Amino acid sequence: MIRTIATLTLGLLPVAALAQVTETDVTFQSDGQDVIATLALPEGAPAPVVLLLHGFSGSRDEVMIESVGEGIFERTARLLAEDGYASLRIDFRGSGDSIADMSYAETTFETQVADALAAMDYLEGLDEVSGEDLYIIGWSQGGAVATGAAGRSNTPDAVALWAAVADPVPVYSGILGTSMVEEGRAIAGDENVSMTLPWGAELVLNGTFFQSLATYSPTEEIAAYDGPLFVAQGSLDTTVPPGNADLLLEAHEGEEDFWGAEMDHVFNAFSTVDTLDEMVAATAAYFDAH
Repeated sequence: MIRTIATLTLGLLPVAALAQVTETDVTFQSDGQDVIATLALPEGAPAPVVLLLHGFSGSRDEVMIESVGEGIFERTARLLAEDGYASLRIDFRGSGDSIADMSYAETTFETQVADALAAMDYLEGLDEVSGEDLYIIGWSQGGAVATGAAGRSNTPDAVALWAAVADPVPVYSGILGTSMVEEGRAIAGDENVSMTLPWGAELVLNGTFFQSLATYSPTEEIAAYDGPLFVAQGSLDTTVPPGNADLLLEAHEGEEDFWGAEMDHVFNAFSTVDTLDEMVAATAAYFDAH
């Protein structure tokens, strides 16, 4: 499916000018299974491209902002296109529309890192984007996954971690409750446990996910990446506390920048889009410099 979105663009073009952003749903393979994604292309392709990695129990458009009728990543993709960036936002296997071959219960950090690496390979083969100019944005759990994709490939020109998980056990204990995490870590890898998330969603995960909370280390993964790193964190974030940003910056050796704001885990998007838009602009500016 192809969608063309007309957006007003400020800057070098007249205010009345319309920039065309074309979105196409695409499919690529990860470990022999289908991954569904949305490719957003600005005018003037081939363009530098940004891989967008969604968070825990999310999907590629991410949380809906009711005031503007866009998901957080859907809006991010549009704003990036206005800055001249293509983007690919994916549904990890088991999430969103990528459910033909895997259920969410089978999701682990490792399966998601594999999906991110497969997405990077897919982008490098596309004529519509410049595979040599590739960036990553990961939000929350997607940020933890981004550390693995970056550290294991050392391919991205720059990586942006938005409210990213650096220390999984305490973060998920805060989200799910300490007793749920302990129960999950105690069961067999292929055994499932059901839970209700704080925002009311019902979820099933298996023991392998819970066990990986202690074995997958975002700080060790990002330490293996020597490229430029942009870390954004909100002082009001109670889902992924601000100390996680400090851990990632301390672990990374190389050029880096920190962007902070008085914002919650969803970048204040339920009350205003201003903070999100500022963060996207700051991220794009960082990518422009690299």
